[in-house]
Amino acid sequence: MIDYNKDLMSFLDESPTAFHVIASIKKKLVVSGYSELAESEKWGLTEGGKYFVTRNDSSIIAFRVPRFNFTGFMIGSAHSDSPAFKVKENPEIVENGYVKINVEGYGGMLMAPWFDRPLSVAGRVIVKSGNRYEVKLVNVDRDLLIIPNVAIHMNRDANKNHPWNAQVDMLPILGSADETKGAFMRIVAEVAEVNEDEIISHDLFIYARDKGKVWGGSDEYISAPHLDDLQCVYGCLEGFLGANNSSSVPVLTVFDNEETGSLTKQGADSTFLEDVLKRISLSCSKDEEGYYRAVSSSFMVSADNAHALHPNHPEKADPVNRPAINKGIVIKFNAAQHYTTDAVSCAVYRDLCESNDIPVQVFTNRSDSRGGSTLGNVSNAHVSLNTVDIGLAQLAMHSCYETAGAKDTKHLIDAMTIFYSKTFRVGAGGSFELLD
Repeated sequence: MIDYNKDLMSFLDESPTAFHVIASIKKKLVVSGYSELAESEKWGLTEGGKYFVTRNDSSIIAFRVPRFNFTGFMIGSAHSDSPAFKVKENPEIVENGYVKINVEGYGGMLMAPWFDRPLSVAGRVIVKSGNRYEVKLVNVDRDLLIIPNVAIHMNRDANKNHPWNAQVDMLPILGSADETKGAFMRIVAEVAEVNEDEIISHDLFIYARDKGKVWGGSDEYISAPHLDDLQCVYGCLEGFLGANNSSSVPVLTVFDNEETGSLTKQGADSTFLEDVLKRISLSCSKDEEGYYRAVSSSFMVSADNAHALHPNHPEKADPVNRPAINKGIVIKFNAAQHYTTDAVSCAVYRDLCESNDIPVQVFTNRSDSRGGSTLGNVSNAHVSLNTVDIGLAQLAMHSCYETAGAKDTKHLIDAMTIFYSKTFRVGAGGSFELLD
């Protein structure tokens, strides 16, 4: 358990933004013998080949081709982004003797945890070299910024329900106006190893500097930034890499922009997955009918963390379905179809887990409250698949520092390793089976 979680913490430390997440995944894939494909080039896949392709440097799809005459696709899907503050253009605001950074919220974050903790900036910058535009990842790996609270003496209502204003309350301080004016982009440029005037544009995000930790009376918890959804990304990736070949093509998909609705060219609501699956089929000499037959015998696991029963607010949970940390994988249901799980997909995934002694539990929202949606139902608008929505139970979802279970990381790795080693097949009359 500790080894998996130490590796997870290293993965999290290397991945302060979605761009860094994809770079971290690529590094693991290359070490495992995977080759990068470009969407703009012709694909010449081979039997036994291992491949990956990225889009926007923030989404990735990896796959293996055990054989050209494959049955279908076994797909695990998670997302690379987390709620954060994005740096605006012309980022410095100089007033009241300070240099502040102009930011706006990305995704639906809890704002209060961002106060009074060391922060920094990471992301990508675009520079021009001749006629080429180059992308450079940056991570200012030092304590650079802080968002200061207003003292209780000046705000006696601070501990009451407070409506934080992103344009007023959440601007981080870079330094004093006398000494730091004009320094922000210069610092970014130094880390990117370019001149400041070479930077044409940027996608930069503020991130919390706190490192991940294993803690608790029996070391049963982990806390870290980005557990939603990088704990699932890590579990799916390790399962994908560790699986045996079957009659199906195993596919790992990690999409960006889930936290803002997936409505981008690299999001789950794009053609990215559909494009890649079709190109795999074409490269394996399947015709159009062969592609549709393969899709019909495919299965997706949409992995995005789930809410654990809160120790101080049990009233927020469903009366019966109350997931607990370290009690296994959570299968998520919703009658309004915000999650894709139905009787078929639940039966397949639950049996896969229980047959291999992997604990499983269920999440539903209270009937009088609405939860969020995730990748599965969005992806299904483009590629219709039998899909189960799952996650790992966690506390403080969408905080900049979240808590989950130390045992559950391995639960997901074990389940996805087995899943990726299987073949799902649909027969006549609605019958279905999961095969080795």
